[in-house]
Amino acid sequence: MGVVVSLDGERDKRPSLDELHALIADDLQAVNEEIVKRMQSPVALIPQLASHIVAAGGKRLRPMLTLASAQLCGYEGHRHVTLATCVEFIHTATLLHDDVVDESELRRGMQSANAIFGNKASVLVGDFLFSRSFELMVEDGSLKVLQILSRASSVIAEGEVLQLMTTNDTETGETQYLEVIKSKTAQLFAAACRIGAVVAERPNVEEDALEAFGMNLGIVFQLIDDVLDYRADQTKLGKTVGDDFREGKITLPVILAFRRGSEEERTFWRRCLEDLEQEDGDLERGIDLMNKHNALTDSVDRARHYGAIARDALGIFDDCPEKRAMINLIDFCIQRAH
Repeated sequence: MGVVVSLDGERDKRPSLDELHALIADDLQAVNEEIVKRMQSPVALIPQLASHIVAAGGKRLRPMLTLASAQLCGYEGHRHVTLATCVEFIHTATLLHDDVVDESELRRGMQSANAIFGNKASVLVGDFLFSRSFELMVEDGSLKVLQILSRASSVIAEGEVLQLMTTNDTETGETQYLEVIKSKTAQLFAAACRIGAVVAERPNVEEDALEAFGMNLGIVFQLIDDVLDYRADQTKLGKTVGDDFREGKITLPVILAFRRGSEEERTFWRRCLEDLEQEDGDLERGIDLMNKHNALTDSVDRARHYGAIARDALGIFDDCPEKRAMINLIDFCIQRAH
């Protein structure tokens, strides 16, 4: 049995994105400029709506991974900036579509685009950003990059459909849940990292290592996101706390609490998540049951496990500031739960 490595880092220093930001600051600024330039359109509603979500204060984690991976691999050109922009457009398009599907009213603490502009406009501008991302891939001219990012886009869509199929189904197990989050979240993390090695023309072993890092980091990120839906306050989360519960989404904290609970507790979960017959106080009771069965704590421990795998994936690279900053990013993602 493998040993779960603690990734808390130094007790007196909370992990942050500052180290990574400092290393890629110029490239990230170039990405932000490219984003603004590439989302322009003579159809006024498109840049208006796109800029609402793009400028809403996201961390830019996925494009940051492309920039950091390319830098880790010694790349000195400009292609990684354009491709990081492409990655952000794919991510933003999925956010626009997700908020429509989930009927979300908040995104990063602000009104969601669909709440302001309506569902039709959000879906269509999401389509525009997907299309623009493919234009950027074609401009890059690499069939390998096109293959990686187009495959990621289709897998993300598959993951969203799979999540739709598991919503309201309390019989969903951890294996199926992991399949969902690998597809809908971790796949883009993995692709964002891999193309950093591709543009630097590094050997396949380095491409594979960066893909593994991104995949496992993406799993960490989504696991913690799912914990935060039951643990964070609304200001910290950037969306309404308990949205997953109200929508009947089956995430790992629910799976663990359901499997470990009594038949009476399972009846509660079925009423709330399958039938969506929710009453005042049900969310609080659900959180109490999760705490009773250590479902939230153990979900964070799962994240630590995948974080350890992500850390090991970078083992083939020599020690350098970029490698240390990327490892620190694992700690940052986990620490969001505290």
